[in-house]
Amino acid sequence: MFILKRQDVEISSIQHPKRDQQVPILDYQGQTFRLISVFKASQEEEAKALWRELTDNRGKACVLLEEPDRYSVWGKVRAEHVTSDTSDHSRIRILLQGCILLLQSAQIDIEEMLGSKQANLFEKDMSEVCRQKQFPQVSSIDAVKHILSINPLQTLQLPAWQENHVITFLQELHHLGKAYFGNTNFANPVIDRLQDMPEGDRSFFIAWLGQSSVSKLWH
Repeated sequence: MFILKRQDVEISSIQHPKRDQQVPILDYQGQTFRLISVFKASQEEEAKALWRELTDNRGKACVLLEEPDRYSVWGKVRAEHVTSDTSDHSRIRILLQGCILLLQSAQIDIEEMLGSKQANLFEKDMSEVCRQKQFPQVSSIDAVKHILSINPLQTLQLPAWQENHVITFLQELHHLGKAYFGNTNFANPVIDRLQDMPEGDRSFFIAWLGQSSVSKLWH
């Protein structure tokens, strides 16, 4: 939609209605936009790729903000919906789907390369990690078997996680995978593990991952 400079817009923040955090809001010519993703100054191409994906392929009204030290992508919202949780819900759903696909990919690789016995041990180890970390709705071997068997892109029954759960899970999955394989090849490149995701969702997940604290583990 637009590529704008910092002097073109007004950026403020409002209190999230359900969480103790501020929500960044961008105003441009009477239109309101909500922050989707932030990129480093060196990630111009990644920022533009996400912006084009959202605008050209998904028909979203978005702003790409160009600043000296970063790029950011903002999605248009109606002013009365600024505090809506809808976009948060959609965002978490995509993160969960990508997270589960990475888990399933690791388990498939273990079974193919190390055999079914090791794959079963991996399930048990993963369930123990989930129990210790108290992941909501995924704290038993049966629960882990369930998410290994579902298609996360089709089911409506995904775990009720927040972003911090996704980050911790990806940390633990990488640690466990490295222990089984003896290397980190199973984790890279992530995009190859997410081919079943819609292109826009996959781009969003990759962009989020690149900005997260686990970006050095999964790339």
